[in-house]
Amino acid sequence: MTARHPIIAITGSSGAGTTSVMRTFEQIFRREHIAAAFVEGDSFHRYDRAQMRERMEVALAEGDHTLSHFGPEANLFEDLEKLFRRYGEDGGGQVRKYLHDDVEAAPYGQPPGTFTPWEELPRGSDALFYEGLHGGVATGTVDVARHVDLLIGVVPVINLEWIQKIQRDKSMRGYSTEAVTETILRRMPDYVNHICPQFSRTHVNFQRVPIVDTSNPFIARTIPTLDESILVIRFADPKGIDFPYLLSMLHDSSMSRPNTIICPGGKMDLAMQLIFTPMIWRLMDRRRQALGV
Repeated sequence: MTARHPIIAITGSSGAGTTSVMRTFEQIFRREHIAAAFVEGDSFHRYDRAQMRERMEVALAEGDHTLSHFGPEANLFEDLEKLFRRYGEDGGGQVRKYLHDDVEAAPYGQPPGTFTPWEELPRGSDALFYEGLHGGVATGTVDVARHVDLLIGVVPVINLEWIQKIQRDKSMRGYSTEAVTETILRRMPDYVNHICPQFSRTHVNFQRVPIVDTSNPFIARTIPTLDESILVIRFADPKGIDFPYLLSMLHDSSMSRPNTIICPGGKMDLAMQLIFTPMIWRLMDRRRQALGV
């Protein structure tokens, strides 16, 4: 953490909805004239798509049914921490892109499922914004979370998370329900050991809870909408949070604990705008003071 080069990270598992949250932050950055450097967590996977497929085949042949993108073996945790540390020091760092599909790959003349070459971050950004699986990861040798100035967890209840992943992977990637279910099961040890612990390190957690029946996520035909959900917002440190103001702006909201707001799911974007805009103002004020401008 440094005042001159703040880092904001959104962390959540596959299917959690971190991409939608990223769009809210894009709106805030655009409105507040903040030049943010965006980093996708997928770009710090260790293997490209073909390599990961091969590595999984080897793992299965060796009796390992748990290799996943959630764990350290398939990710460059050390390089991610190096980026965060370097950015905090001088606003630089090495980044690349993971090309998910033909549209993303076309400008680079590469096949989808590959990485672009490593390159230096463009200079002059006001903040680094990370969105992905491991913005708050910590192991025995790596601690990414300690470099983050504002760490936000996006954590649907587990059945909703699975429904979102199943529906996304079936509609956008052509997978069968059985294939997605197999992926969920394979990832479970890494989910427990490397994803869940991050949400105890976050500054704010957003957890969406459906108010419709999601008891069997593997047969669900639709994803519960925001209006069919409630939102649980937990602050690690409630000091300085203007709860009366938030409750007055987020109609039909209440507090379940001294650090927790409950509000309608349809208020998610508004809640994020209200909560994070002042936090970003404070980061930018601190940055200007540190720079003497």
